[in-house]
Amino acid sequence: MAAFTDILNQEKLVLVDFFAEWCGPCKMMAPILKDLKTKVGDDATILKMDVDKNPALANQFQIQGVPTLILFKDGQPVWRQSGVVAANQLQQVISQYQS
Repeated sequence: MAAFTDILNQEKLVLVDFFAEWCGPCKMMAPILKDLKTKVGDDATILKMDVDKNPALANQFQIQGVPTLILFKDGQPVWRQSGVVAANQLQQVISQYQS
């Protein structure tokens, strides 16, 4: 849990994909996030968080449905959306919140 907090508090933006293994739309996010990583490079950290293995975190961020994506800046959530989101849309969101 502390490691997760450390990651959120780093200088760059952190996009967290709250997902579950059994979730169909979550599986669709995997290639989208891979594509996004090639687009944003080191501008943002992209994490996947399994809500079934981390129920306390899911609770802390009030994850009602998966996938839910939350973008953190300086440890604070600045944007969130549930459902499948296209890579280019995520890229726009990330560039919007950079410094």
